[in-house]
Amino acid sequence: MPFSLFDRSRLHFLPLKERSNRVFMEKDALSPDTPPGPLEPGVLAGIGEAARAVRQARSDRRPVVLVFGAHAIKNGLAPVFIRLIEEGWLTHLATNGAGIIHDWEFAFQGASSEDVRENVRLGRFGIWEETGRYLNLALLAGAYQGLGYGEAVGSLVEKDGLHIPARSELIEAAGRAAADPERAAAAADLLWAVEAFDLPPGFLVVKHPFKRYGLQAAAFRLRIPFTAHPMFGHDIIYTHPLNRGAAVGRTAERDFLVFADTIAHLEGGVYISLGSAVMSPMIFEKSLSMARNLALQEGRGIEHFSIFVVDLAASGWDWQTDGEPPPDDPAYYVRYLKTFSRMGGRLRCLRADNRDFLLGLCRLLLPPRD
Repeated sequence: MPFSLFDRSRLHFLPLKERSNRVFMEKDALSPDTPPGPLEPGVLAGIGEAARAVRQARSDRRPVVLVFGAHAIKNGLAPVFIRLIEEGWLTHLATNGAGIIHDWEFAFQGASSEDVRENVRLGRFGIWEETGRYLNLALLAGAYQGLGYGEAVGSLVEKDGLHIPARSELIEAAGRAAADPERAAAAADLLWAVEAFDLPPGFLVVKHPFKRYGLQAAAFRLRIPFTAHPMFGHDIIYTHPLNRGAAVGRTAERDFLVFADTIAHLEGGVYISLGSAVMSPMIFEKSLSMARNLALQEGRGIEHFSIFVVDLAASGWDWQTDGEPPPDDPAYYVRYLKTFSRMGGRLRCLRADNRDFLLGLCRLLLPPRD
């Protein structure tokens, strides 16, 4: 007997305007000129090292990759990120699925971050119509257009909407499975959505009044890679019946390959992992192994690069001095420290709040604006 499946179509979704939020961008957003909080001397020295490494990498036209967890967006840092990509200091951004969602909600309504405890108790955590509908539509349409996950959402925000193809176009594209299987499958997924949700063809307007806070929109506008690296079932968009795993997979796979291609050029570059304890080390180690596989075939290496790992969690083990702890020591299971200590290059671990690190970096890289 087959296993039974949960029927998402029976869920009662609520409008976002009925949700209480904890973070409001017009009040909580940080300016790039905001001074950081107090920092220990070792952290200040590490930020100075990071600034010098970033300057050298950009002088040599090498990549500077910043991978961050969702709290960097929730902490109001989008304007800081935007300024850094506008000035050319960051060449690739990456986050998880929650980072994508918070960034979109800030652009759409200027607020995000619900009360998880209370809303789970009430059976409405993540059960919000606009977030589920528009982000899943962005991924379905983006997969059909050949866009990545972050790029598809960035396009939605920057263009204030997305294009829904005519049913006849999708039927024709779906029929070309032998010639173009990826586009045909994506067309079939989008066709299902068009028919199941009675979507009229043409441009679907989705206004984003707070677009100036949209990091994905800024990256899309500036043609800076902003890749998303979600895990299935982790994000609230999976609650919505418009969600299709195939669209998530197609767009996220494209983003992973874009990310891996950036890592393939990391020689002489900088990688900053900002408050991402699992996603960042996991995608980095696979990408670096793939990149070195090709590099070794071509008779070159990827060994000279800098890694800066920023996290609030304290470690009772000095990875940089004492090497890797034995498996019977709890420190062995701190994923981000274990992974990055194995990657080669020059590693610097800093215990700091992501706001203070990024604001400290800005003070060294950006001239103040009047």
